[in-house]
Amino acid sequence: MPPAPASPSWDLAVVGGGTAGIVGARTAAGLGARVVLIERDRIGGDCLWTGCVPSKALLAVAARVALGTRSGRLGVTCDGVKVDFPAVMAHVRRAIATIEPHDSPASLAARGVEVLVGNGRLAPDGDVLVDGRRVGARQVLLATGSSPAVPAVPGLREAEPLTTDTVWDLEHLPGRLTVLGGGSIGCELGQAFARLGSRVTVVEKASRLLPEEDPDASGVVVAALRCDGVEVYTSTTVTAVTGTPTAGAVWTESGREIEHDALLVTTGRRPGTADLALENAGVQLDRHGFVLVDRRLRTTHPRVWAAGDLTGHPQFTHVAGVHASIAASNAVLGLRRRVDTAVVPRVTYTDPEVAAVGVPTPARDDLLRTFTQWHADVDRAVTEGQTTGFTRLVTDVRGRLVGASIVGPRAGESLAELALAVKQGLRTRDLAGTIHAYPTYADGAWNAALDDVRRRLEGRVTAAVCAAAVRGRSRWVDARRRLVRSSPREPVAGVQPGRRVMRPAGRRATGPAGGRTGPWQRG
Repeated sequence: MPPAPASPSWDLAVVGGGTAGIVGARTAAGLGARVVLIERDRIGGDCLWTGCVPSKALLAVAARVALGTRSGRLGVTCDGVKVDFPAVMAHVRRAIATIEPHDSPASLAARGVEVLVGNGRLAPDGDVLVDGRRVGARQVLLATGSSPAVPAVPGLREAEPLTTDTVWDLEHLPGRLTVLGGGSIGCELGQAFARLGSRVTVVEKASRLLPEEDPDASGVVVAALRCDGVEVYTSTTVTAVTGTPTAGAVWTESGREIEHDALLVTTGRRPGTADLALENAGVQLDRHGFVLVDRRLRTTHPRVWAAGDLTGHPQFTHVAGVHASIAASNAVLGLRRRVDTAVVPRVTYTDPEVAAVGVPTPARDDLLRTFTQWHADVDRAVTEGQTTGFTRLVTDVRGRLVGASIVGPRAGESLAELALAVKQGLRTRDLAGTIHAYPTYADGAWNAALDDVRRRLEGRVTAAVCAAAVRGRSRWVDARRRLVRSSPREPVAGVQPGRRVMRPAGRRATGPAGGRTGPWQRG
């Protein structure tokens, strides 16, 4: 039996100490609310410990290796590039240690948030039970995130594969690494380990890598991975896994055997709802196991809110933070702010990067138009010798930006301007009319916008010329008719009897008698 209800001690109880939990707790505390955050493991969540921070630190090292080994075409030869894998992982751990204090319990306490360590579960009335102890709160925010999902493939669990939670524990570089899953994480880590020296194979069930992105972007990334020595298999289903964590093989439906020294699974994530006892409070899940929330992030319990990966919204750190702030504001202030999932920027941090926002490219609607600027025509890309990319814009019939994709170095940074344009409903003329620094990769978006503006202007000029011609002919005919009908009739001297030539009064005929001297005469 749970402890008896107590009077609320807190305005908001946050369950989960990842990005969503931290941002939600800080937001509520900043609004003057009494906030407690409950976390059973370590504060910071996946982003700090197993996601954004360590992966980008690893990618940074891999990029240095590639730069050193590929600079010959630019006239720079770097002999003897070596990778010290333990030192690489030490760099990853230093990055985590440097950022960790910003998310620490001490940092939260300084913001007015109390931290409790333990397992948080919902009581029937919506309060939180922390290892059996009741924590009374007026409102509750669930922010327990997600964890790697391991598909039900015979022998896979027994092989104890690596996931994004455990790959950071590696002490030695795998000689042969097989990556199951060709989404963003699989492509990023596959390329990184290949550049560090592993023989990498990426296996994807879908017909192409990055199946949610622009097909041309997928093609560029596949070419880049193969250039780094990665073997890519698409439209490939894994039917079995054999062996041990350090020596095994993946078997495909075609009978192919792919041997490995390490196996990394990046096939998706599952919401962290298993230990919350949601059924106690009547918090419902959708058919995929995500917490059901409305546009204001309230669950089916009136005092319980949710934000981050467990809601089924796009699983990005930036989405978790923004949604948590909205949920916390709504919970403690009674606001009715709504979330917007239509304009969510996303970046795959391969080399080259793939960044996108809004409507997918190319446009799949007859009412939308697509404009592409290939980076072979972008001067900054030419000077850096990195022209295998593009910028692609999607506009509606009024020229408003509704989507964009960029493939190239630092595409995530170039995307920021386009994300703002899509969010604010700006038109290509707004983008084209803004002075951009030269030369930058932003020239791709600028020139694509200029292309749209030019086409629209050309269309308007053509239409205007045609309309002017029609209007001019019409005016000439109308004027002639008005002139003739309003002119007084008088005989013209020298005209033979029985025939009359009419002309406007006061105007002399300059041609021969009876001849035509202008369009206003008739005989």
